[in-house]
Amino acid sequence: MIGTTGKRIGAATAALTLTLSITACASEDGASGGSESETDKTITLGIIPSWTDGLSTAHLWKNILEEDGYTVEIEEINDAAPLYTGLAEGDIDVYPSAWPEVTHKSYMDEYGDDIEDLGAYYDNAKLTMAVPEYSDLQSIEDLVGKSGDYDGKIIGIEAGAGLTKAVQEQVIPQYGLDKDGWELQTSSTQAMLSVLEESVANEEDVVVTLWRPFWANNEFPVRDLEDPKGALGEPEGLHELATSGFSEEFPEVAEMMGNAKMDDAQYGTLEDQVVNQNPDDPAAGVEAWIADNQDWVDALKG
Repeated sequence: MIGTTGKRIGAATAALTLTLSITACASEDGASGGSESETDKTITLGIIPSWTDGLSTAHLWKNILEEDGYTVEIEEINDAAPLYTGLAEGDIDVYPSAWPEVTHKSYMDEYGDDIEDLGAYYDNAKLTMAVPEYSDLQSIEDLVGKSGDYDGKIIGIEAGAGLTKAVQEQVIPQYGLDKDGWELQTSSTQAMLSVLEESVANEEDVVVTLWRPFWANNEFPVRDLEDPKGALGEPEGLHELATSGFSEEFPEVAEMMGNAKMDDAQYGTLEDQVVNQNPDDPAAGVEAWIADNQDWVDALKG
């Protein structure tokens, strides 16, 4: 499953303690009949904090919207199911980095009638297998006959990750890599990155499992291996999803979110600043990113 791999990187986000209370949606005050005064400017963003795409984009939007006078609260939820439930029921206003096309399709099938899709800010989220740019390998097919050059090891991440499942159950058998002596070595995301860093530093050959978007694609000189059999699944977009009626209540915010588009370099540097450079202060990471990308922010308003 595409999202449950690249996004579950808890090591870099464990120090974050950002859980906030959901603001009450209704007021029993007064007989003004429906006006919501201050809550009109309060927006709750729901995230799964260990999924770093949501973590990074939520703090980016918090900065941008608070500059425009909104009050932004980030609600941390541990799993996608209650997050989509909260979104559909109006307890969460926006899920700023959802995977509705493939990974969360079942939730969209269930709750989609009560959810607004504000648009995709990134359109190439996918599972990958990658090699350093200096490698001669171009395709997963090129691994056949080369296991002896790599000790037969594809360097992977956590055993329970969806990426691990896809490589073990789809990639290896479909390409016949098991018959050639290849196996997936599981460990952790951090261990995989350590092997990749050391290999690149020494210009040694290595094959790793990665995903997009992920800061490592920007940090290391790596290239995705082509997947002609489609064993890793199709790319999907990352969307801003909102509770039904959000665009009527917050038209300017909905328009800005719809205008948001990021490429690999923009996303990679954002995630790196929030997750790696400022793990204890994501707001500082966002400020550093905006300082280098003010034109991106300015373009949100058209």
